[in-house]
Amino acid sequence: MPVIKHRLLIHADIHLCFDLARNVEVHTETAKQSQERAVAGVTSGLLRSGDTVTWEAIHFGVKQRLTAKVTEMERPYQFTDVLVKGAFQSFIHVHEFREHDEGTEMIDSFSYISPLGLIGKIADFLFLKAYMQRFITKRAIALKKMAEGNT
Repeated sequence: MPVIKHRLLIHADIHLCFDLARNVEVHTETAKQSQERAVAGVTSGLLRSGDTVTWEAIHFGVKQRLTAKVTEMERPYQFTDVLVKGAFQSFIHVHEFREHDEGTEMIDSFSYISPLGLIGKIADFLFLKAYMQRFITKRAIALKKMAEGNT
């Protein structure tokens, strides 16, 4: 199971960072590269524990839908979303926030299982893990700019 871990220091309050990370409109703004948008479940505002959201996006030139559910939330330190339905066999995305003198450390831990068995494992090795790493990194940097007031 591939695991992607990304850490980023944001010069902003932990509560602001936490709320930006669970805001549906902010997610849409920070995922422009894939034209991601919420089409079902919670489609605006802040995600809460138990909420589901269905995202529609274009990845690898193909329009896809993915439904995730927020299964855990401890404001403002952590929330977890898991795959309900979509292209992956499964995924768990843990969003953590830690207070620092300079602001907030945001930590994304994304673990997933690709579909299609051996073919999925080959895709992970050849391109999928790197693609997901770039996607998570770009979103985090865009969120950092918003939080720091540099939109």
